[in-house]
Amino acid sequence: MTKETRGGKGINMKTYIKDMTEGKPAGLLLSFMLPMVVGNVFQQMYNLVDSMIVGKYVGADALAAVGATSSVNFLFFSLCGGMSNGIGIVISQNFGAGQGSSVKKAIANAAYIMLAAGLAMGALGILLSRPVLVFLNTPENILDQSVQYMKIMCAGVLAVALYNCVSAILRAVGDSKTPLYFLIVASVLNIVLDLFFVRVLNTGVGGAGIATIIAQLLAGVGSMLFAMTKNPYFKIEKELRRVDWNIIGQCVKMGVPLALQTSLIAISCVILQSVVNTFGSVVVAAFTATSRIEQLVQQPYNSLCMAMSTYTGQNIGAGKLDRVRLGFRKGCLIMGIFSLIMLPLAQFGGEVIMELFVNETEVIDFGAKALRITSWFYLPLGMIYVARGTLNGAGDAVFAFANGLVEMIGRICFAKPLTSISFIGVWGIWFATAFTWLFTAIFSMVRYYQRIGRRK
Repeated sequence: MTKETRGGKGINMKTYIKDMTEGKPAGLLLSFMLPMVVGNVFQQMYNLVDSMIVGKYVGADALAAVGATSSVNFLFFSLCGGMSNGIGIVISQNFGAGQGSSVKKAIANAAYIMLAAGLAMGALGILLSRPVLVFLNTPENILDQSVQYMKIMCAGVLAVALYNCVSAILRAVGDSKTPLYFLIVASVLNIVLDLFFVRVLNTGVGGAGIATIIAQLLAGVGSMLFAMTKNPYFKIEKELRRVDWNIIGQCVKMGVPLALQTSLIAISCVILQSVVNTFGSVVVAAFTATSRIEQLVQQPYNSLCMAMSTYTGQNIGAGKLDRVRLGFRKGCLIMGIFSLIMLPLAQFGGEVIMELFVNETEVIDFGAKALRITSWFYLPLGMIYVARGTLNGAGDAVFAFANGLVEMIGRICFAKPLTSISFIGVWGIWFATAFTWLFTAIFSMVRYYQRIGRRK
């Protein structure tokens, strides 16, 4: 196929565009998600190295200062990510409907949305950095460093928004490889700049923040220039660049619930952490290690979720509901195979996995047993992501918000009561996570059936 048969007007169909309304769903989903799996795992490993650099060359207080801002920064950045994903869903639906001019209009208006959102969130974060960190009881000895780091990160929100937005748009038209390339470049550059600013220039946590923002900015600008050169949908005619309040409304209507979804999940994790902290340093260390392992486990699920979102959006736009259902079944099959692979690894290799993170025998034993608890629930965890990607791609804004709310309620309602039961005790922390996955998976499947599964 050399011309766009669905979007019209002779657009060249090269490797930077993939029509997911035709072809075998399983093959489309796998080819789309695998580059994202590589990118997500790479980013997780980079985050680990980034923390190691700060902790080793600046000190424990500096590492704590960066960690003290992580949840707050995540809330700010999740708003950018949610808006970007909302924009991507609108674009994928227009692409699937063959409305090439609407895709270009949405891309142009996405720039206006993310510019306004990035500037507003950046300014708000800078102004509120100290009051928020004081409210969160940040220790006095690291408060100034935490404020400095948070202000720098908030000043760079626009750079993060640029990269997230371009990546979401490229994925919406079927290109999951280009964001991967720029993510790898940004991650490597970030590590190099971290070493330069922190170790060579001795700029402390401020240097680490500057390094991250520079890397994100270059990745965002680079991906934008690349897209404008290679992707025909980024070559936007002057008459399509006007502000379109209808398209802006669609993007905001989908983006805000997605942002709230991520934010509510983040808040629930903070609340769970407050319960964990009451059990002492060994439990905290074990929980930290198992959380990092779960983050790695969830990367394929997360990548499949984004693949399902693009696949569903394009097919909903094309009016192919039967292909959406078929794609959902194939997505469940892919997820199920991965879950069955991970289960024995966690059950029989927990100690080996834990040794990658810590050396203390007590923490290793604790974490290995915890992994044996949660790994039985990897299948429900995967179901959440498959249903989430499908429903998000279908534009179900109600589900996006409700999904985050259900997950938050689960963690809050399960954690304290379970740990209070004498024969469960501290293991209630991990049972709370597992039951939350199960509770959210049931809710997600019921919503899928109501919204898509039984529709004519």
